[in-house]
Amino acid sequence: MFEGYSPETIDFLWGIRMNNNRDWFMAHKPDYVKYLYEPTKALGKELFLPFLDKTGDLLKVSRIYRDARKHHPLPYKESLWICIRQDVQWWAENPCLYFEIRPEGISYGFILLRPRPSTMEAIRKDIAADPKSFLKLIRETEKKTGVPITAETYKRPKEAPEKALEPYFAWKSYIACTVHEEISPEIFGPELKDRVSKFLTDLIPLYEFFNKFKT
Repeated sequence: MFEGYSPETIDFLWGIRMNNNRDWFMAHKPDYVKYLYEPTKALGKELFLPFLDKTGDLLKVSRIYRDARKHHPLPYKESLWICIRQDVQWWAENPCLYFEIRPEGISYGFILLRPRPSTMEAIRKDIAADPKSFLKLIRETEKKTGVPITAETYKRPKEAPEKALEPYFAWKSYIACTVHEEISPEIFGPELKDRVSKFLTDLIPLYEFFNKFKT
């Protein structure tokens, strides 16, 4: 059961940022497990409850160890994240719901980071075929969450079949609906789970729409 993060969680995250080496990490590994990894894993289990009866969705909790094959100069990550997504080859090309904690704060929501150009073309065709349903989805999602859906756009936007669709035909990548919170007492308790869970649950229709185009 998720009981919340603690000031020690943030102390560890700042510590690994300032001392990103094996000696420091091994000396503080019990803190990593107790204050960061175990709470994040518990939060992930709580956030995944609405997806237990859905087909194909996975829960991933990141490792703090960097992939040595990528030859990053620092051995450890400075954050930990939870990702709910389909079983796909490369997560960044597909939609996901996520939560991340960093030294500066937390973020959570929906993201489609780097969709393929062919995926965006398929999305535009789907939107053009049923613009009313898509515009309703956008409107209802933003109303429920109170957060706008944003995206990186093409320098030369694709031509839209009607004016109302022009903003969405300009979408290129980094399609997101996210919340960012600075460190405060509000993240140091079990109530964080309820706040994040409601936000992610409100994003399920948007997540399912984009999953129609998974690669």
